[in-house]
Amino acid sequence: MGVIGAPVGYLDDFAAIGKGATKEVGILLVHGFTSSPSSMRPWAEFMHQQGYTVRVPCLPGHGTKPEDLNNVTWQEWTRKVESELRELQKSCSKVFVFGFSMGGGITLYTTQNHQEIITGIVLVNPMIHIPFVTPTVAKIYSRFKKMRSAPGNDIKRKNIADYSYDVNPLVGVYELTKMLEVTRENLGRISIPTLLFHSTDDHVLPVSNTEIILKGISSKDKERVELTNSYHVATLDHDMETIFEKSLTFVKERS
Repeated sequence: MGVIGAPVGYLDDFAAIGKGATKEVGILLVHGFTSSPSSMRPWAEFMHQQGYTVRVPCLPGHGTKPEDLNNVTWQEWTRKVESELRELQKSCSKVFVFGFSMGGGITLYTTQNHQEIITGIVLVNPMIHIPFVTPTVAKIYSRFKKMRSAPGNDIKRKNIADYSYDVNPLVGVYELTKMLEVTRENLGRISIPTLLFHSTDDHVLPVSNTEIILKGISSKDKERVELTNSYHVATLDHDMETIFEKSLTFVKERS
Protein backbone atom coordinates (compact mmCIF):
# COMPACT_ATOMS: atom_id res chain seq x y z
CA MET A 1 0.00 0.00 0.00
CA GLY A 2 2.82 2.43 0.80
CA VAL A 3 1.92 5.95 1.83
CA ILE A 4 -1.00 6.28 -0.59
CA GLY A 5 -4.32 6.84 1.14
CA ALA A 6 -2.95 8.09 4.44
CA PRO A 7 -5.33 10.41 6.32
CA VAL A 8 -4.60 14.09 5.81
CA GLY A 9 -1.70 15.17 8.01
CA TYR A 10 -0.73 11.67 9.13
CA LEU A 11 2.53 11.74 7.14
CA ASP A 12 3.55 15.15 8.48
CA ASP A 13 5.09 16.46 11.69
CA PHE A 14 2.49 16.52 14.45
CA ALA A 15 2.52 18.63 17.59
CA ALA A 16 -0.08 19.43 20.24
CA ILE A 17 0.22 21.52 23.40
CA GLY A 18 -1.04 19.85 26.56
CA LYS A 19 -3.32 21.23 29.23
CA GLY A 20 -3.79 21.14 32.97
CA ALA A 21 -1.35 19.70 35.48
CA THR A 22 0.53 17.61 32.90
CA LYS A 23 0.97 20.35 30.30
CA GLU A 24 4.64 20.82 31.19
CA VAL A 25 5.49 17.16 30.65
CA GLY A 26 6.50 16.55 27.05
CA ILE A 27 6.36 13.35 25.03
CA LEU A 28 8.49 12.97 21.89
CA LEU A 29 7.46 10.01 19.72
CA VAL A 30 9.84 8.63 17.04
CA HIS A 31 8.67 6.35 14.21
CA GLY A 32 10.54 3.55 12.48
CA PHE A 33 12.52 2.99 9.27
CA THR A 34 10.38 3.40 6.09
CA SER A 35 7.46 4.25 8.39
CA SER A 36 5.82 7.60 9.14
CA PRO A 37 4.22 9.56 12.00
CA SER A 38 1.00 7.63 11.30
CA SER A 39 2.37 4.65 13.28
CA MET A 40 2.74 6.87 16.36
CA ARG A 41 -0.24 9.20 15.92
CA PRO A 42 -2.84 7.25 17.97
CA TRP A 43 -0.34 6.89 20.83
CA ALA A 44 0.46 10.61 20.67
CA GLU A 45 -3.22 11.51 20.63
CA PHE A 46 -3.87 9.26 23.63
CA MET A 47 -1.12 10.97 25.64
CA HIS A 48 -2.37 14.39 24.57
CA GLN A 49 -5.85 13.50 25.78
CA GLN A 50 -4.27 12.95 29.21
CA GLY A 51 -2.97 16.52 29.08
CA TYR A 52 0.61 15.93 27.90
CA THR A 53 2.39 18.05 25.30
CA VAL A 54 3.34 15.82 22.36
CA ARG A 55 5.47 15.99 19.24
CA VAL A 56 5.77 13.40 16.44
CA PRO A 57 8.33 14.35 13.78
CA CYS A 58 8.45 12.91 10.30
CA LEU A 59 12.05 11.82 9.90
CA PRO A 60 13.93 13.02 6.77
CA GLY A 61 13.37 10.75 3.77
CA HIS A 62 10.08 9.40 5.13
CA GLY A 63 6.42 10.02 4.30
CA THR A 64 7.12 10.89 0.66
CA LYS A 65 8.63 8.32 -1.72
CA PRO A 66 11.18 5.52 -1.11
CA GLU A 67 13.84 7.14 -3.30
CA ASP A 68 14.07 10.01 -0.82
CA LEU A 69 15.30 7.63 1.86
CA ASN A 70 18.34 6.87 -0.30
CA ASN A 71 19.34 10.53 -0.21
CA VAL A 72 19.65 11.24 3.51
CA THR A 73 22.23 10.46 6.18
CA TRP A 74 21.52 8.97 9.58
CA GLN A 75 22.70 12.20 11.19
CA GLU A 76 19.73 13.96 9.58
CA TRP A 77 17.37 11.67 11.50
CA THR A 78 19.10 12.24 14.82
CA ARG A 79 19.37 16.00 14.27
CA LYS A 80 15.62 16.15 13.59
CA VAL A 81 14.90 14.35 16.86
CA GLU A 82 17.30 16.57 18.77
CA SER A 83 15.58 19.63 17.31
CA GLU A 84 12.20 18.34 18.46
CA LEU A 85 13.67 17.68 21.90
CA ARG A 86 14.80 21.31 22.13
CA GLU A 87 11.32 22.48 21.13
CA LEU A 88 9.75 20.50 23.95
CA GLN A 89 12.29 21.88 26.40
CA LYS A 90 11.03 25.40 25.71
CA SER A 91 7.72 24.68 27.45
CA CYS A 92 8.25 21.43 29.37
CA SER A 93 10.10 20.78 32.62
CA LYS A 94 10.26 17.03 31.95
CA VAL A 95 10.56 15.15 28.66
CA PHE A 96 10.04 11.48 27.80
CA VAL A 97 10.97 9.88 24.48
CA PHE A 98 8.94 7.02 22.98
CA GLY A 99 10.52 5.11 20.09
CA PHE A 100 9.27 2.36 17.78
CA SER A 101 11.61 0.03 15.81
CA MET A 102 14.35 2.22 14.27
CA GLY A 103 12.80 5.02 16.31
CA GLY A 104 13.78 2.96 19.34
CA GLY A 105 17.38 2.92 18.13
CA ILE A 106 17.27 6.68 17.57
CA THR A 107 15.75 7.10 21.03
CA LEU A 108 18.69 5.19 22.51
CA TYR A 109 21.19 7.27 20.53
CA THR A 110 19.52 10.51 21.59
CA THR A 111 19.45 9.41 25.22
CA GLN A 112 23.17 8.60 25.13
CA ASN A 113 23.88 12.19 24.13
CA HIS A 114 21.16 14.07 26.04
CA GLN A 115 20.45 11.92 29.07
CA GLU A 116 20.50 14.90 31.43
CA ILE A 117 17.31 16.32 29.88
CA ILE A 118 15.35 13.09 29.34
CA THR A 119 13.36 11.70 32.27
CA GLY A 120 12.61 8.27 30.81
CA ILE A 121 12.25 6.30 27.58
CA VAL A 122 9.66 3.85 26.24
CA LEU A 123 10.64 1.45 23.46
CA VAL A 124 8.37 -0.69 21.27
CA ASN A 125 10.08 -3.50 19.35
CA PRO A 126 13.25 -1.41 19.24
CA MET A 127 16.04 -1.98 16.74
CA ILE A 128 19.71 -2.15 17.71
CA HIS A 129 21.05 -4.47 15.00
CA ILE A 130 20.14 -6.28 11.79
CA PRO A 131 21.56 -9.81 12.08
CA PHE A 132 24.37 -10.50 9.59
CA VAL A 133 24.05 -7.02 8.04
CA THR A 134 27.02 -4.86 8.98
CA PRO A 135 27.63 -1.41 7.51
CA THR A 136 30.19 -2.99 5.18
CA VAL A 137 27.71 -5.57 3.89
CA ALA A 138 24.96 -2.98 3.53
CA LYS A 139 27.26 -0.64 1.61
CA ILE A 140 28.23 -3.36 -0.87
CA TYR A 141 24.58 -4.31 -1.48
CA SER A 142 23.59 -0.67 -1.95
CA ARG A 143 26.14 -0.26 -4.75
CA PHE A 144 24.45 -2.90 -6.87
CA LYS A 145 20.80 -2.44 -5.98
CA LYS A 146 18.91 0.57 -4.67
CA MET A 147 15.66 -1.08 -3.54
CA ARG A 148 14.65 -4.36 -2.00
CA SER A 149 11.22 -5.73 -1.16
CA ALA A 150 10.11 -5.19 2.44
CA PRO A 151 7.67 -7.08 4.67
CA GLY A 152 5.75 -3.87 5.42
CA ASN A 153 2.54 -3.46 7.38
CA ASP A 154 3.38 -6.23 9.87
CA ILE A 155 0.13 -5.82 11.80
CA LYS A 156 -2.08 -8.61 13.09
CA ARG A 157 -5.24 -6.49 13.12
CA LYS A 158 -7.17 -6.67 9.87
CA ASN A 159 -7.51 -3.70 7.53
CA ILE A 160 -5.03 -1.52 9.44
CA ALA A 161 -2.20 0.28 7.63
CA ASP A 162 0.89 2.02 8.98
CA TYR A 163 1.48 3.88 5.69
CA SER A 164 5.09 2.86 5.33
CA TYR A 165 7.14 2.29 2.18
CA ASP A 166 6.64 -1.14 0.64
CA VAL A 167 10.35 -1.43 -0.26
CA ASN A 168 13.61 -0.98 1.65
CA PRO A 169 15.87 1.70 0.13
CA LEU A 170 19.30 0.08 0.48
CA VAL A 171 21.38 3.23 0.80
CA GLY A 172 19.03 4.10 3.65
CA VAL A 173 19.68 0.66 5.15
CA TYR A 174 23.41 1.39 4.98
CA GLU A 175 22.87 4.64 6.89
CA LEU A 176 20.69 2.80 9.39
CA THR A 177 23.35 0.17 10.10
CA LYS A 178 25.94 2.89 10.75
CA MET A 179 23.65 4.58 13.27
CA LEU A 180 22.87 1.29 15.01
CA GLU A 181 26.57 0.37 15.25
CA VAL A 182 27.42 3.64 17.00
CA THR A 183 24.39 3.32 19.30
CA ARG A 184 25.12 -0.29 20.27
CA GLU A 185 28.69 0.58 21.23
CA ASN A 186 27.40 3.15 23.73
CA LEU A 187 24.40 1.38 25.30
CA GLY A 188 26.12 1.34 28.68
CA ARG A 189 25.85 5.12 28.91
CA ILE A 190 22.09 4.86 29.41
CA SER A 191 21.00 4.79 33.04
CA ILE A 192 17.55 6.42 33.04
CA PRO A 193 14.19 4.61 33.53
CA THR A 194 13.34 2.40 30.55
CA LEU A 195 10.14 0.57 29.62
CA LEU A 196 10.42 -1.87 26.70
CA PHE A 197 7.59 -3.64 24.88
CA HIS A 198 8.39 -6.71 22.81
CA SER A 199 6.05 -8.59 20.45
CA THR A 200 6.52 -12.33 20.79
CA ASP A 201 5.41 -12.73 17.15
CA ASP A 202 7.45 -10.12 15.29
CA HIS A 203 8.14 -10.83 11.60
CA VAL A 204 10.55 -7.91 11.16
CA LEU A 205 13.02 -7.99 14.05
CA PRO A 206 14.35 -10.96 16.07
CA VAL A 207 14.15 -10.94 19.86
CA SER A 208 17.94 -10.49 19.99
CA ASN A 209 17.32 -6.74 19.61
CA THR A 210 15.40 -6.61 22.88
CA GLU A 211 17.93 -8.83 24.66
CA ILE A 212 20.94 -6.79 23.51
CA ILE A 213 19.34 -3.54 24.64
CA LEU A 214 18.21 -4.73 28.06
CA LYS A 215 21.57 -6.33 28.75
CA GLY A 216 23.53 -3.37 27.44
CA ILE A 217 21.90 -0.41 29.17
CA SER A 218 22.94 0.48 32.71
CA SER A 219 19.46 1.45 33.91
CA LYS A 220 18.41 -0.04 37.25
CA ASP A 221 14.81 0.97 36.57
CA LYS A 222 13.98 -1.10 33.49
CA GLU A 223 11.02 -3.31 32.60
CA ARG A 224 10.20 -5.61 29.70
CA VAL A 225 6.57 -6.24 28.73
CA GLU A 226 5.69 -9.11 26.39
CA LEU A 227 2.99 -8.43 23.78
CA THR A 228 1.32 -11.70 22.78
CA ASN A 229 -1.30 -10.48 20.31
CA SER A 230 0.63 -8.11 18.06
CA TYR A 231 3.14 -8.24 15.25
CA HIS A 232 5.93 -5.70 14.67
CA VAL A 233 3.85 -2.52 14.39
CA ALA A 234 2.44 -3.03 17.88
CA THR A 235 1.55 0.65 18.28
CA LEU A 236 -1.37 0.01 15.88
CA ASP A 237 -2.09 -3.61 16.78
CA HIS A 238 -4.25 -5.54 19.26
CA ASP A 239 -1.96 -4.70 22.19
CA MET A 240 -1.92 -0.96 21.55
CA GLU A 241 -4.08 -0.23 24.59
CA THR A 242 -1.62 -2.15 26.78
CA ILE A 243 1.20 -0.01 25.39
CA PHE A 244 -0.77 3.20 25.90
CA GLU A 245 -1.89 2.46 29.45
CA LYS A 246 1.43 1.10 30.70
CA SER A 247 3.36 3.97 29.15
CA LEU A 248 0.95 6.41 30.79
CA THR A 249 1.57 4.80 34.18
CA PHE A 250 5.31 4.87 33.50
CA VAL A 251 5.21 8.62 32.81
CA LYS A 252 2.91 9.40 35.73
CA GLU A 253 5.10 7.57 38.22
CA ARG A 254 8.24 9.38 37.07
CA SER A 255 6.93 12.90 36.61
